[in-house]
Amino acid sequence: MDGTLIGLVAFGAVLFLLALRVPIAFALAAIATIGTFVIFAFRTGAFAPERAIRPTTSLVFSNSFDLIHSYDLSMIPLFVALGHIAYRADITTKIYHAARVWLAKVPGGVAMASVVGCGGFSAITGSSIACASTMGRICTPEMLSVGYDKRLATASVAAGGTLGSLIPPSVLFIIYGIFTETSISALFLAGILPGLVSLLGFLLVIFIWVKRDPDAAPAYTGTITMADRGRAALESWPAVLLFVIIVGGIYGGIFTATEAAAVCVSAAVLIGLVQRKLTLRDIWESLRETCIQTTSIFLIAAGAKIFVAFIALTGVAPDIVEAVTAAELSPILLMGAIALIYLALGMFLDPIGIMVLTLPLMIPLIETYGFDLIWFGVVVIKLLEIGLITPPVGLNVFVIAGVVGRDVPIDRIFAGIARFLSVDVLVLILIMSVPALSLLIPYSM
Repeated sequence: MDGTLIGLVAFGAVLFLLALRVPIAFALAAIATIGTFVIFAFRTGAFAPERAIRPTTSLVFSNSFDLIHSYDLSMIPLFVALGHIAYRADITTKIYHAARVWLAKVPGGVAMASVVGCGGFSAITGSSIACASTMGRICTPEMLSVGYDKRLATASVAAGGTLGSLIPPSVLFIIYGIFTETSISALFLAGILPGLVSLLGFLLVIFIWVKRDPDAAPAYTGTITMADRGRAALESWPAVLLFVIIVGGIYGGIFTATEAAAVCVSAAVLIGLVQRKLTLRDIWESLRETCIQTTSIFLIAAGAKIFVAFIALTGVAPDIVEAVTAAELSPILLMGAIALIYLALGMFLDPIGIMVLTLPLMIPLIETYGFDLIWFGVVVIKLLEIGLITPPVGLNVFVIAGVVGRDVPIDRIFAGIARFLSVDVLVLILIMSVPALSLLIPYSM
């Protein structure tokens, strides 16, 4: 049977199963296993299932085994654990409180502090969903209680939560680096400037929103002294220290990304115990939640690895590359088409699912056109970041809706998200147009 046809049918089958709400790990693994069996069974022309059993099981088990024993993959549970421990030790929330004090007198200050807090949380945890969930519980009720517009109060946290995908460390960057065999340390550094530009863009949206509609964010009437600001800034030193260890250690060549994660976990536990903000029960609960989240990610990664091996077996990727080359698409048209595909998929699928499903086809195209894989990684993560707040299945929006309950209908949250989405698109165009924005830091190492 024709391998390309089997590969295309397999993609359609995976999308069909995902539409039926089948977990993506099982959908990828099942379709890849069946497709591999079919290819080997028909290899000699006639259907011979006895000849397909051994090579199929070999492909499935060897690829999943190799992935789970990957050194780079070990940093995922470390960074997930770091996020849980830092939250329970009150390290991440101090960033928000410091920003809250410093921005109190600025129009929309609480909303801006929420975005800054999300950026700081992202610089430690690496998870957008965790960022939106945690900061949503902290920031959104406060904004609603002081009279903020419900759209601004919810949309600012939902949008700010997406920064966890781009600001290092990022679980999505780790998975991208593993599947494309690029440096995860370089990817982390490449996300810094685009992440900061995105954060500044969100702050600008809030500033303009409140300037045009002062009633959206009541002015702060209390008194803030420089002593208050200094105290708040000093209290956030543990978060700054962890970020310096991650970024400074990697940039300076002191640590690999995995080593930086291990050092930060140890430092967070030590800080929490010394400050008496962390108990043994907190550590146990953090490790338990880490095991649950890591297992889910590992299952998806294993299923994706099997699917990637299957796609390589079908030969569908070279055929697509040949077709695109024959069409003589310009680099701009190619990147535009890729962006539209990711934005469309982002309306319905979760970020990890989109990435592991599309990378087997996208990477050969990118390499054919001579694009930098680190720069393309930043573009992909930014596209996935946009998908987190794009209707109808913006995961961060649903997370915030779950936090606020019936107080704010989900359509109101999406109404507020529209302004942040416009800035996200502008930042995406900037990243695609100016590769140096992503490559400046990693290539200066």
